[in-house]
Amino acid sequence: MNAYEEYMQAIVKPMRQELVDVGFKELTTADEVNEFMVTAKGVSLVVINSVCGCAAGSARPAVREAIKEIKPDHLVTVFAGQDREATAAMRAYFEDIPPSSPSIAILRDGQLEYFIPREQIEGFSVEQIRDHITGVLKQACGK
Repeated sequence: MNAYEEYMQAIVKPMRQELVDVGFKELTTADEVNEFMVTAKGVSLVVINSVCGCAAGSARPAVREAIKEIKPDHLVTVFAGQDREATAAMRAYFEDIPPSSPSIAILRDGQLEYFIPREQIEGFSVEQIRDHITGVLKQACGK
């Protein structure tokens, strides 16, 4: 590993941990993504994490708040720009959606039901994003 990669791993560690600490499973390889997608039953919340400010200031806090109110069957995350193969593998399951990070996907049995792109995160308050996620999860989870 070169110095840049070591530096970036140190920088993103707390960004990863922020989601792991509330129950998200990190998928860091394409194989992990593909295994998850073919075996996941029920409702899944997928966060495509990012180092950008809107991930730190809006997306991750909103997701953490939303799952306090309603928690789907699965919580998983990939990290754009860091786990490139895993992110590409996850995005392949949403092939009609342009790449966007951060972003949030709601899946049912591995099939995309709803997608929140960066454009619906950046510039919005944590409360607005939380309410958006919560509303979608309530519908998806039938609550």
